[in-house]
Amino acid sequence: AIMGIETAIGASAVPNVWDQKVLTRELTTGEVDAIVESFNTAAEIVKAAGIDAIELHGHEGYLMDQFMTSLWNKRKDKYGGDLDNRLRFSLEIIKNIKRKAGSDFPVIYRYAINHYLEGGRGVEESLEIARRLEKAGVDALHVDAGCYDDWYWPHPPIYQPPGCMVDMAEAAKKAVKIPIITVGRLGYAELADGVLKAGKADFVALGRALLADPEWPLKVKEGRLEDICPCIGCHDGCLARIVTGASLSCTVNPATGNEKEFTITPSEKPRAVLVIGGGIAGMEAARVAALRRHRVTMYEKRDRLGGHLIEGSVPEFKRDVRLLNDYYVTQLRKLGVKVELRQAVTLELVNKMKPEVVIVATGSSSLVPDIPGIKNDKVVTAIDVLLGKKKAGERVVVAGGGLVGCETAVYLAQKGKRVTIVEALEEIMPYVFEANKQYLFKMLAENGVSVLTNTNLVRVSEHGAVVENKYHRFEAELKADTIILALGLKPETDLLKALQGKVKELYSIGDCEGPGKIIDAVWRAFDIARVL
Repeated sequence: AIMGIETAIGASAVPNVWDQKVLTRELTTGEVDAIVESFNTAAEIVKAAGIDAIELHGHEGYLMDQFMTSLWNKRKDKYGGDLDNRLRFSLEIIKNIKRKAGSDFPVIYRYAINHYLEGGRGVEESLEIARRLEKAGVDALHVDAGCYDDWYWPHPPIYQPPGCMVDMAEAAKKAVKIPIITVGRLGYAELADGVLKAGKADFVALGRALLADPEWPLKVKEGRLEDICPCIGCHDGCLARIVTGASLSCTVNPATGNEKEFTITPSEKPRAVLVIGGGIAGMEAARVAALRRHRVTMYEKRDRLGGHLIEGSVPEFKRDVRLLNDYYVTQLRKLGVKVELRQAVTLELVNKMKPEVVIVATGSSSLVPDIPGIKNDKVVTAIDVLLGKKKAGERVVVAGGGLVGCETAVYLAQKGKRVTIVEALEEIMPYVFEANKQYLFKMLAENGVSVLTNTNLVRVSEHGAVVENKYHRFEAELKADTIILALGLKPETDLLKALQGKVKELYSIGDCEGPGKIIDAVWRAFDIARVL
């Protein structure tokens, strides 16, 4: 209890899966009855307010799910025991809604067909629940999977395959006659359309896809699929913010949640804007500046736009990053941004162009530690391996257990390489959202990747990597054909420094300010460009 407020109340006195020291206080029978009764008033209010339907969230380990599931329901009263009693809570709520809002008032019930959790509810029992919910008058079932104890199901990250829960909906559709709603990484128009045409579900539900692009349905209707800004399944702009108490938004759509304040309007005085660097930050700045009707020119020293999105989208499980890069390239073309590729920018070139605004987005490069043997030919960067500039041998040591290191390790392990990650910190991926981290852990384990934490790469030997436990408990040589550096990035600031004091209006965005996530680059670029 904190200041007299109980922090854990549930269907039964069971320990929290994530923190076994936390034990929920079981609701009394009277308290449960009162909750059920409260839906009478709620239904009346909803009906009077003109709401068209009610969806009950009986999923993800929420209270209705707790009562339905024997793993969490250990009660001895009328709300516990066999399936009839465990369903009583939900069925009485449904009855109250129908009584107060009308028997024809639509009630949708959302729940997991499979918890994918030891001791959790499986498919067979869940389909029996579907039949009982239909009999109780539920008008549609919204079918998903998982719970809070395996977040990567109810909140599937980028690594989960598109339409990862369609099979759950298909199973439910065979069990009942009422409409079935499917969900889970379905923000791909062709896939969503195919699911409906194949009769696997009657409706497709979108969540994060609409945060990334609220005009998704309109663009699909009009056939403008190339104009859809894709959700990249990172969670950094939505759930990761919510759990810290911040407002919900979106990594690739900073206006989400602040649409009125962040409306992009044409500038009264269009200006000549030079964007130096065609990575994610540069592309977002150019896109927004062009929407403001500025005359935008972009210079990129590589032969294509994308920056770190290019190597970051090489693994098939990073397909959404590839879609994001394609979206930006398409938008810049449609907005008339003049793009010059294979062109490095110098102070002399800027002086010759005389732009009114210069935005530097020169990005970052791989950090290479100064340790003995680091110039050995077997030492390569993760970026070069992903781009195909360097080949990885059969035995690989990845130095760095951040997101780049772990994704690269999985990518190579899927190709049959024997991979070990060496990480100096006590854990890998410390700054990755829980659902994404859980699934990456799963991918690492399934592909046989070994992980050594609290361990530093101290030198490169003839036979591999010499590592040392940071508490000096051991020093060992890991046999390796290839040592991949994923130790972070360093900002490229030479041009920025050269331009300071030399141009009228100068901004820096993206990794050249300090390496960060996609959300950091997009949001900073959006903030700068929308007020130019």
